[in-house]
Amino acid sequence: MGKIIIQQETTTDPISLIGREAGVCWGADITNQEKNYKRGMDCLTSGHGRTWEYPQVYMILDGYSARVIREFYTHIGGGPTRLQASTRYINYQKGFPYVIPPKIAADEEAKAVYCHAMDEILLSMQKLEEKGLPREDIGMLLPLGMETKVVFRSNLRNLIDMAHQRMCTRAYWEYRALMNDMVKALSEYSEEWNYLTQHYFVPKCEVTGFCTEAKCCGRKPAKS
Repeated sequence: MGKIIIQQETTTDPISLIGREAGVCWGADITNQEKNYKRGMDCLTSGHGRTWEYPQVYMILDGYSARVIREFYTHIGGGPTRLQASTRYINYQKGFPYVIPPKIAADEEAKAVYCHAMDEILLSMQKLEEKGLPREDIGMLLPLGMETKVVFRSNLRNLIDMAHQRMCTRAYWEYRALMNDMVKALSEYSEEWNYLTQHYFVPKCEVTGFCTEAKCCGRKPAKS
């Protein structure tokens, strides 16, 4: 499965940063680190979401399918940005790694059919390359199941909103796995990120106290 690497450009003290930025607008003493942290916590518990946009996260998403990255982009707002592995310049004709869904991997016959289809795609790409066709045209054959790599910059507010939607059991299985990988990587980055992931990176039912989905998993009572 894929992995997430948190880059060193990421804010190490997101809660304190929120408190410092808010403190400037409140005319507060921002040289006191304890007060900055407390002020940041106040902004979090009060739901002052605009202040959550200051902590920045730079990460590499490696080994997830092109399909899940398409869904990942639905959470791109005005602030976040990204770059993705090229299907125009990278030579995939030598082979491309791909994701096998767990339910297919668990069935040997289904897995064989799935892998055979991927092998046939690769063989077709190689034949077209032998004919001298442009790589950007051959790349149209690449499947959504192929692995890809993304460099992504976002902020705390965007990621919390993403967690609310994509940690829900109704979310696509690979996206849930991606979010769990992200939570783990951020929790290990710094103590303040560890606190945030534990308390704010949760499914939306943990925020509302009830399930808003038409088909409830039973984690929380359904909305009446």
